[in-house]
Amino acid sequence: MTTNLANYPLLSNINIPEDLRNMPQDKLTRISNELRSFLLNSVSKSSGHFASGLGTIELTVALHYVYNTPFDHLIWDVGHQAYPHKILTGRREQLHTIRQKDGLHPFPWREESEYDTLSVGHSSTSISAALGLAVAAEKEGKNRKTVAVIGDGAMTAGMAFEALNHAGDIKKDMLVILNDNDMSISKNVGALNNHLAKLLSGSIFTGFREGSKKLLGTIPPIKELASRAEEHLKGMVVPSTFFEELGFNYIGPIDGHDVDSLVTTIKNMRNLKGPQFLHVVTTKGKGYQAAEQDPIKYHAVPKFNPEETNLPQSKPSLPTYSKIFGDWLCKTAEVDNKLVAVTPAMAEGSGMVEFSQRFPEQYFDVAIAEQHAITYAAGLAIGGQKPVVAIYSSFLQRGYDQFIHDVAIQNLPVMFAVDRAGIVGADGATHQGVFDLSFLRCIPNTIIMAPSNERECQLMLNTGHQLNGPSIVRYPRGNGTGETLPGVDETIEIGKGVTIRQGDKIALLSFGTMLAQAKITAEALNASLVDMRFVKPLDESLIEQLFTNHDVLVTIEDNAIAGGAGSGVNEYLLSQGKAIRILNIGVADHFVKHGTQEEVHHELGLDAQGIIAKITSFIS
Repeated sequence: MTTNLANYPLLSNINIPEDLRNMPQDKLTRISNELRSFLLNSVSKSSGHFASGLGTIELTVALHYVYNTPFDHLIWDVGHQAYPHKILTGRREQLHTIRQKDGLHPFPWREESEYDTLSVGHSSTSISAALGLAVAAEKEGKNRKTVAVIGDGAMTAGMAFEALNHAGDIKKDMLVILNDNDMSISKNVGALNNHLAKLLSGSIFTGFREGSKKLLGTIPPIKELASRAEEHLKGMVVPSTFFEELGFNYIGPIDGHDVDSLVTTIKNMRNLKGPQFLHVVTTKGKGYQAAEQDPIKYHAVPKFNPEETNLPQSKPSLPTYSKIFGDWLCKTAEVDNKLVAVTPAMAEGSGMVEFSQRFPEQYFDVAIAEQHAITYAAGLAIGGQKPVVAIYSSFLQRGYDQFIHDVAIQNLPVMFAVDRAGIVGADGATHQGVFDLSFLRCIPNTIIMAPSNERECQLMLNTGHQLNGPSIVRYPRGNGTGETLPGVDETIEIGKGVTIRQGDKIALLSFGTMLAQAKITAEALNASLVDMRFVKPLDESLIEQLFTNHDVLVTIEDNAIAGGAGSGVNEYLLSQGKAIRILNIGVADHFVKHGTQEEVHHELGLDAQGIIAKITSFIS
């Protein structure tokens, strides 16, 4: 895709941040406007994350203008909002390739650019990493600066507060910027507030404040009075002193779309000693009305026409597994008032919006707090409720200790609806759900189910909901196959697979939605095929039967081969002293890059063509 750079006379001359820093400050507003226009035109033609980037245009410009990047370290939390950063750091002409196979990574990625200090994909890691970098910079002694930009959503995670607590304790030089796009505090932003933010960040005020604290520090009553007076003064114009209680010098809130005020305030804060906290208020989707009005809808977009008020309607398709799960929640809640659903801030992605509206007393969004979500569910279970935790496979990794310590050891009836299992596609290595079978299979008291289609998915949700212990139903991103759905009372027998096809010398043991490609493979090779259904417990009698009647067993899964479902089959056969040729097909020992699900499956040899080739090579 070629870009007409004549439409961006200033931006076209900025190939690295050094070019931006050579511009006069009075040009920054025009540069910001060009950057916003470029982002809108690029993403509308190529698809990608959208609303978050529009909200951080001026902040991105100001940070690269004030800080000597990449020498100074700039860390974006998660990175949905880092498209403007990519444009200013030498990747402008590649932006149209973002999230596409062999194109730009969807998030900041160390392998991609020296300006990407930390590779990210999950939230709330920025402050911890920035503190580590600040300590390293102090030891290095070259006056290198460190900045972390974190959103108000990411700030809800416990990890962010753990980092703030540590940073306030060891008092290293660093700046944390809270990018707050919650409209509820927009009334606090205005000319007076911007003026006070500049004043409070200036050297005269900060010098006086620090000096007075030292001077008065030896006299407890006056120290206490001075502290209260300062809090009272600032309390009239800024939010609470919570961050100062953690040891940060708090400034703000300041208008995140006033690039001149941002530059002035950040310049003032750049050379302050100790941990600094700047509260910036922005509007998600800023500058594009439809995205401002519905930032969730415009968070990640397909190709669209910026002149039209609505995103293009996708072609009618079969319901997604997330929608199927959401419908199951509603149907089950109608007959079971003890069902409670818990999500760590993924209501839309997990298909729970209708449930949250219809059953608000049975719905809990705990914010970006996976650890809390799981232990909270354990408490609900102990209290006699029947909790379902809706969580993405790659996010469940963040609550691993809680799963073992608080759910599995106590054998509590908590069901995990694990969405985005297997290959997820464009979000890349941080989001691929290819480790859950490996890290869950080793945990006692755990039932693990892998449905091959949407009917099986609802049968397994029914089954897990009625169990008196921990259970997992893991299903992929994407659509079902059009199967008729069961009633809410219909269940399946634990640990029993299903024979799909009788063949000759080869037996295929398929786990989960790999069944569709396994069917094509079985027809091509005249192989027997079973849908194993359960990863734990395995259907040992079915494995014995396949072993007896076939020369070669082939396990097929969209999980890491190491420790996955196929490994479980290997372990069982070895424990029985069986000598047989067995091939495990899955994800090899490397992280999976971004691309469409189809592209990635093909590249990994997890489509029918690739599976047939692997088996043919193995038996030849």
